[in-house]
Amino acid sequence: MEAKELGDFIAKIRKENQLTQAELAKRLNVTDKAVSRWERGVSLR
Repeated sequence: MEAKELGDFIAKIRKENQLTQAELAKRLNVTDKAVSRWERGVSLR
């Protein structure tokens, strides 16, 4: 799976669960900027 495909999947699941990027980040113990980068396919770290 490519980075953009994974990002689209993360965004889809997050939205289905009615979570903001900040809420998802808090649950995963990462920053909201990290979630944003994942969803845009910029970084997977």
